[in-house]
Amino acid sequence: MKVFGHPASTCTRKVLCTLAEKGAAFDFVVVDITKGEQKSAEHLARQPFGVVPAIDDDGFALYESRAIVRYLDATLPGTSLTPADAKDRALMEQWICVEHSYFSPHAMKSVLNIWYASMAGKQPDADVVAKGLADATRALDVLEKALVGKEYLAGTFSLADIMYAPYLQYLQDLGINAIVTERPNVLAWWQRVSARPSWQKAIGKGA
Repeated sequence: MKVFGHPASTCTRKVLCTLAEKGAAFDFVVVDITKGEQKSAEHLARQPFGVVPAIDDDGFALYESRAIVRYLDATLPGTSLTPADAKDRALMEQWICVEHSYFSPHAMKSVLNIWYASMAGKQPDADVVAKGLADATRALDVLEKALVGKEYLAGTFSLADIMYAPYLQYLQDLGINAIVTERPNVLAWWQRVSARPSWQKAIGKGA
């Protein structure tokens, strides 16, 4: 299997974490997004929207990280990251939807504003950063209540938890994670997720 992505990419990290959880071997082909390689003709042939990641599993091509991780979990051996119980599985899908619609778009407005400003040698737009974080707190308020007495979003560790990890990691790395640390249940959950060897491997800090 080949994974085409970039180690700093949020969506690539979801795939890398899933592969680590499954204990799968793969070839990692770096698509340098800092140089615009994701817009090259070669990469557009495998990902027509010009983003990362994409995979090639013995001739089966697939893109979009949420589709990729579901495919990997369904086809690779190892502990399932999708609950067997229908209700827990529905909760997993619910929390993935919440991440996709209500959390990551807002969190990434803050992250990308800081990132692009840093690359350009400029100061980030404080208003844009503040609004992104404020808008992301709605989802975290919901998670704070849902995580009462629970270790993970869908009972056991699942794809739902992986979906949030890249964004929470960037909030932490950029020092704008007060919206996480101010919510004890969310913080404890994030500490459990981020301590997993699979996540440490996904961000290049684990074996």
